[in-house]
Amino acid sequence: MTTTLRPDICVIGAGSGGLTVAAAAASFGVEVVLIEKGKMGGDCLNYGCVPSKAIIAAGKHAHAIAEAPHFGVSSGDVKVDYRKVHAHIHSVIGAIAPNDSVERFTALGVKVIEDAAAFTDPETVIAGDYEIKARRFVVATGSSAFVPPIPGIDTVDYLTNETLFDRTQKARHLIVIGGGPIGMEMAQAHRRLGSEVTVIEGLKALGKDDPELAAIVLERIRSEGVEIMEGATVTEVRKHGKSGVRVTVKTDTEEEKTVTGSHILVATGRAANVEGIGLKEAGIDYDRGGIKVGKNLRTSNKRVYAIGDVAGGLQFTHVAGYHAGLVVQQILFRAPAKENRGIVPWATYTDPELAHVGLSEEEARKQHGQIHVLRWPYAENDRALAERKTDGLIKLITNKKGRIVGVSIAGAGAGEMINMWALAIVNKMRLSDVRGYVPPYPTMAEIGKRAAITYYSPMTRKPFVRRIIGFMRRFG
Repeated sequence: MTTTLRPDICVIGAGSGGLTVAAAAASFGVEVVLIEKGKMGGDCLNYGCVPSKAIIAAGKHAHAIAEAPHFGVSSGDVKVDYRKVHAHIHSVIGAIAPNDSVERFTALGVKVIEDAAAFTDPETVIAGDYEIKARRFVVATGSSAFVPPIPGIDTVDYLTNETLFDRTQKARHLIVIGGGPIGMEMAQAHRRLGSEVTVIEGLKALGKDDPELAAIVLERIRSEGVEIMEGATVTEVRKHGKSGVRVTVKTDTEEEKTVTGSHILVATGRAANVEGIGLKEAGIDYDRGGIKVGKNLRTSNKRVYAIGDVAGGLQFTHVAGYHAGLVVQQILFRAPAKENRGIVPWATYTDPELAHVGLSEEEARKQHGQIHVLRWPYAENDRALAERKTDGLIKLITNKKGRIVGVSIAGAGAGEMINMWALAIVNKMRLSDVRGYVPPYPTMAEIGKRAAITYYSPMTRKPFVRRIIGFMRRFG
């Protein structure tokens, strides 16, 4: 027998965005139904951000042991127990899971339905034995690993982010198809944990980031023993021997090569989860890139909003949370809200890290014409020298009046440092604001102020300024 529910809000998908909407609405006493067919916490908790950062942390510790002799410390050869690495990854997931659990959200007053959801018409969703007719719906179904139609890929047991973290044994030779952030993060982490690693990228590795800064990161990863093949298209995948795989690639010079390994990780991007949820029946426009939304994240069905990965655009957990806030603002308070992608930072957690917010140098030149590009290297930072983390630099981009319009950082702690610059971008701060703050010494974040001060260096050499200083000195 079907039970009809008439909540104020129905959320489909219990990943970061969906959970944020549900928790925020429930905290105001609003009746919410939350539907999830898979694991609470979605991709980020179970297959993405959390486990990937846990394995990166394991790789960093292994690398630190190998680097210890540079500091006069020796602890012998690096030994990796991959079962314990696996246990570490899943203990981190387990520690966070209660925050996203059915029990917690039920306690908040949310009606959680653990089943698949689908629209049957523009005003109705069916999930298990429930029919939900809500005032507003929020689709937050996320995305899944995109597997391209490579000949032979279905004949091998390839890995994606959904299966990679289940392994309890080291991969002898991991072949990574895709040189984006996920591919490069996992390539470096697995190399540090003792695997041979080859990355195959059709265009440029880390191609969406500032090429000057991406080159710094790629040079380090290559120096650690990861082979990165750029401009190489995978043309075939086949089994090799009892448990191996052989990948055939064609390079940009039309040369054909083969790479033989033990495992393949497919890291070629994400596909929005738009199938099987009745979008056509709901009158919601969508394509393979995701649900089509306006800047207010509302779909072609005025009752329905779409947030996070399924809405296309930037596919980051913090974007889903940002979207959730915009939607709650509109649904609960009837206050207008629009997405501004220009204020959203992102980070790639390689070593060194790579982070960015605002306009790239190329975008800034197109939009503003005259710009200033200011740099400061880690190699001239005292803390970086003490830590032996001197690879990298910060790049500040301003308009002609000194307003900060973009920041990119490659180096240790870049993902943490970009927070300050995201605040600067959203508040339209100028270099004069940065000049006025006092960073503690010695910190790596000082590179930002040092870069900002270079904007004023030409002033010290201007005769007019020197004449003014000379004149003022006459007064004692």
